[in-house]
Amino acid sequence: MSMIRDLRAVVRPSRVSLRKEGGTYDATRSPAAASAVVDCAVYRDGRRIETGTALTPHEAVRLVRRDGGFVWIGLHEPTEAEFSGIAGEFGLHPLAVEDAVQAHQRPKLERYDDSLFTVFKTIHYVEHDQLDANSEVVESGEVMCFTGRDFFITVRHGGQGSLRALRHRLQDDPELLAKGPSAVLHAIADHVVDGYIAVADAVQDDIDEVETEVFSPGRKGSPRGSDAGRIYQLKREVLEFKRAVSPLLRPMQLLSERPMRLIDPDIQKYFRDVADHLARVQEQVLGFDELLNSILQANLAQASVAQNEDMRKITSWAAIIAVPTMVCGVYGMNFDHMPELHWRYGYPVILGFTVVVCLGIHRTLKRNGWL
Repeated sequence: MSMIRDLRAVVRPSRVSLRKEGGTYDATRSPAAASAVVDCAVYRDGRRIETGTALTPHEAVRLVRRDGGFVWIGLHEPTEAEFSGIAGEFGLHPLAVEDAVQAHQRPKLERYDDSLFTVFKTIHYVEHDQLDANSEVVESGEVMCFTGRDFFITVRHGGQGSLRALRHRLQDDPELLAKGPSAVLHAIADHVVDGYIAVADAVQDDIDEVETEVFSPGRKGSPRGSDAGRIYQLKREVLEFKRAVSPLLRPMQLLSERPMRLIDPDIQKYFRDVADHLARVQEQVLGFDELLNSILQANLAQASVAQNEDMRKITSWAAIIAVPTMVCGVYGMNFDHMPELHWRYGYPVILGFTVVVCLGIHRTLKRNGWL
């Protein structure tokens, strides 16, 4: 147990806010690169074997089978042709290989004869100056892991989620890497879930901002309906976040609770910590969805109230204008025998009567809250 006492310190560096640091993900390989292999290394007794030149997957496999250890191969968006040779070298199941090449998979854990196939969805927070109805809040990618007795293969899809920094941190702790591929699998799972926690904190700030603006009294200058568009956009982004978090909880529970021959017993108990953090994030995401529903309903209710107030004002002024309209309509008729037509004070009396009635109606409507 003392060999992995500092496990959390190695695979879980201090968290920083994505808003302040602009994210924790490295850039991917250059699109002009000739190969999908980002890195290929052999580890023996927890240390990387330096050969002086870059190893090919075939050379790494020969070293492992000859001298022991395990090989860690990292790939980024390989084609079927690029991955078929590696898959054949390690005897990967065709269904898992197909999923790894095509991507767009649901987070899951699948067990085959001599390997585990794990799919993680990485989530990256997209910085924005101001949240609007078209803002992209989260961006997703995928990390697929093949874990075997003497190999670990990662296949990444998407522009985010580089594992280079994680590989370097693991290489700085030979005692941890000596536990084999299962230690790498735990480190990646912990790294992905830590990313979820940071993104959840950033999304919480966006939701708090929208909530404050929706319920701010006397807010002016915002077009009616703009808040509903922003809330709906946030709901869509939270839904994408939810699709990454919720399906992963069961695989993490299996890795932490069910004995597996490919997972070191000393490493397995640390998957329970990852599952606990993932459960907390899931609760946050579910809370985000419910809170956004409430904010959206409140916003729609506010819009409905505002429309009712507008209609009451329009109706009130129509009632006031109806009085002079009626009087003018009556005295605009061309009858010879109409009263007060030839009276000297008829015009000012009728005009004063109209004004008094209009003011009385205005006062009554204002007292009742219609104006």
